Amino acid sequence: MKQSRRNFLKFAGLSAAGLCIAPTAVMASGGPSGGAHAAVNDNALHAKRWAMVIDTRKINTEEAIESLAEACHHFHNVPKINSDEEIKWLWSGTYGEVFPEQVNNFPSEAQETHRFPLLCNHCESPSCVRVCPTKATFKRPDGIVAMDYHRCIGCRYCMTGCPYGARSFNFSDPRLHMDMDKINKKFPTRMRGVVEKCNFCVERLAVGEMPACVEKSAGAIIFGDLQDPNSNVRKALRENFTIRRKPTAGTEPGVYYII
Repeated sequence: MKQSRRNFLKFAGLSAAGLCIAPTAVMASGGPSGGAHAAVNDNALHAKRWAMVIDTRKINTEEAIESLAEACHHFHNVPKINSDEEIKWLWSGTYGEVFPEQVNNFPSEAQETHRFPLLCNHCESPSCVRVCPTKATFKRPDGIVAMDYHRCIGCRYCMTGCPYGARSFNFSDPRLHMDMDKINKKFPTRMRGVVEKCNFCVERLAVGEMPACVEKSAGAIIFGDLQDPNSNVRKALRENFTIRRKPTAGTEPGVYYII
């Protein structure tokens, strides 16, 4: 009896110590969002508030946007599903779909035919973060709204909370829709029952590279620090007329469109 009691107390002590250590280990891992590891690399790109400016005078066709989407989706192992269960990080829409609050009754022909890139807006006040019960989606100090797929329970509250339709849900195993011999082994695949979306390529920023769509756009998408008055993003905003999606939602999107 004494031996059993001694073993029980020893086990309880080890369990308590483990509880003290575990949260630190989990936070340090950063999950698939690459949060903590980004600061370790000396080549990592840093900003107080990452933002994007898309020049729709240069990117306004289905073909151009599809090229950006292919680069994004290939790097992040986004499955290609041609159904209502489609997973998308970057896609296109009409002016009316993208800017429903800024449409007039008699649009120009160019406005009616042009297509506009759509992605997560990485908002200053993200409603998706507020409604997530497990903190699977969270805002990083640099303004990027990230996902921890291991914490996602598939409730889809974030999808309901997002006013931009920027999130997709894996109704089935996404790996069944991929050529596993051609996946990008630098980025994890997801599993059935989790939500995913654009992450502003945090894993590329962590090694000193620009987001995949920015690199592919050949200068038509500008990416930089919104808080730095000398950044290329602020320069583009000073020199061009820009609008953002659904301003009345009050989320303060981090993606601007040059019109």
